[in-house]
Amino acid sequence: MISQMGLVSAMTLISRILGLFRDIMMTAVFGASLLNSAFTTAFTLPSLFRRLLGEGALAAALMPNLSEEMERKGREAVFTLVNKTLSWLLAICVFLTGISYFALDWIETVSVLEKRILGAKLAKLVFPYIIPVCMAAIVSAVLNMLGRFGIPAMTAVWLNCSMILSLAISGWLSIGSEIQRMNFLCLGVMVGGLLQFLVPSIALVREGWRPRLDFAVSERLKAVLFLTTPGVYGAASHQVNIMVSSFLALDFNESGAVLIYLANRLVELPLAIFTFAISTVVFPAMAHSIAQGNDRDYVTTYRKGISLTMMLTLPAAVGLSLLAPEIIATLFERGAFSRSDADALVPILVICAIGMPFLSFVSIETRAFYSIKDGKTPVKGSTIALAVNLFLSLTFLNWFGRIEALVVASNLSIMVQSAYLHWQLRKRRAIRLRAVAPALMKYAIGSLLMFGIVLLGKRLLDPLSSIPFSNAVTLVALIPLGSVFYFGLLKLMRVEEVDEVIDVIRRKGKSGIEND
Repeated sequence: MISQMGLVSAMTLISRILGLFRDIMMTAVFGASLLNSAFTTAFTLPSLFRRLLGEGALAAALMPNLSEEMERKGREAVFTLVNKTLSWLLAICVFLTGISYFALDWIETVSVLEKRILGAKLAKLVFPYIIPVCMAAIVSAVLNMLGRFGIPAMTAVWLNCSMILSLAISGWLSIGSEIQRMNFLCLGVMVGGLLQFLVPSIALVREGWRPRLDFAVSERLKAVLFLTTPGVYGAASHQVNIMVSSFLALDFNESGAVLIYLANRLVELPLAIFTFAISTVVFPAMAHSIAQGNDRDYVTTYRKGISLTMMLTLPAAVGLSLLAPEIIATLFERGAFSRSDADALVPILVICAIGMPFLSFVSIETRAFYSIKDGKTPVKGSTIALAVNLFLSLTFLNWFGRIEALVVASNLSIMVQSAYLHWQLRKRRAIRLRAVAPALMKYAIGSLLMFGIVLLGKRLLDPLSSIPFSNAVTLVALIPLGSVFYFGLLKLMRVEEVDEVIDVIRRKGKSGIEND
């Protein structure tokens, strides 16, 4: 499992670096303007439905049923269920696209606010993206179940490359109008979505899948839909909260939505590399254990997932908070993105980083529930989180009148959700985290000591602040220093997970030498 997590992390790292480069280009071209805020808000809509219908409840409901089909009837039954699921998903996505077009057209017609009209126009261009990307998520889930983790982890690469290329072409053609460049970017989103579906589909065809439309309703499909329906937004609460914050931020000021988007994108980089990789591998393993009736392996895998995510996200949250000014200045402070924009982004990023460990915890918890075919509990947790977020967002925004209030509210709602899910899992499966508590304490101590070392390093490097690229120099020096220091401490404290990772690396290296 650790070896597979390493593969997913590596592929996801490539994807996220490209995504970061895409955001750097977008901020350089559009800055923190109303147009950029309108695009990020508009793109939130298809991203939300992607999480709900593709990567969220449907994929989560499909995984345990695929595992049972594989155990009982083999691959042919798995591919039959995949065709049925994709056929109905295609119909639903086309229907939603049609409904959304008329709704957005109505908003564009009746609204008197420029930002809402602009947001509706851009949303009409990018909403059809849900069709290929939702289907791509299901194909990727099947590949994961078959043990093919690399290609699914790279699906976002094609979107990022397409958007980067569209920005480059619009610049090469010297398109002067910002709205024309934005239209080019929206075209890049659609092309990227098609590639996201085609590439994993080709890989699945090589595994024996033969795609065809199949609207026949089987008992297994009913089981998938029964598990999906109550959880249609249960696995995507974070995206729902981001959408709420984005819409409120867009109404609050012109730059608010894009600043919250950029902060979340930076937080999602370590989350994707670590949490996504771990949950991607842990989820089918937990579902397989339940399909075999092996509760002991299920609990062991769940605890291992929690421990590994905390081992990686705690120091990442500390580092991201401490180095936020240098990271933002290095990545975004150029072109249309001003120094004042960068200064405004720093506190938002720090607050978002504090919520990282709780987001990771919720990710593993949600998959633990779906592994036992319980979609209702994650939905209840998401409903509670959404209600808390909406109430606190409106309250804090009214009290403090600052955009950071929206991010604080989102973090608090995720904390409430994580506590609720853990309490419910303890009731349902009598799972305790006492077994990983010593390791969690060591991670906290290591992260705290790493904070001191990195802070000392920043103070020592202050005299270099006047030289060119001083922020980049700080990052290049302190990120490796903090990482080596942290994992060295864990090694000295005899953390089991570190020894397991080192053992995997040694075996891989020995295997490579023998193969040579």
